Amino acid sequence: MAMEFDLIPQGTLLQENGQGETVDIQASSTRTFYCTLLIREQIEQESVDVSIWGSADGENWGTQPLLKLPQQFYRGETRAVLELTLVPEVNFIRAGWNLNRWGRVAPLPMFVLGLHLAEVPAMPLHAPQSQASAAR
Repeated sequence: MAMEFDLIPQGTLLQENGQGETVDIQASSTRTFYCTLLIREQIEQESVDVSIWGSADGENWGTQPLLKLPQQFYRGETRAVLELTLVPEVNFIRAGWNLNRWGRVAPLPMFVLGLHLAEVPAMPLHAPQSQASAAR
């Protein structure tokens, strides 16, 4: 069964830089995930940078993220693919985020968002016979 989980639970209020909970991905058969960032609320003159970090042991997270989503300023949905087949040492992942606010000093930056990951199923090695004969 394909893995599916939230690295940032939907509807999470972010007002400062931080990181999410650690998720064990060792049970993943494809190590490829479809990522959906959904921003539901925000205020003007601010941005959020969301990234996904990897670790072999759940303690050491390195100096570079595995995936950095495009910087966001507004409500909406952003999608990306996290491909981990080339980094087999990664057993754990977590989200990190940095908020930036400019212009008026107050209020603090504020985003309400979520980051959902769904494992991409493996592609079949051969097309099913009924589809292959229909394509001819």
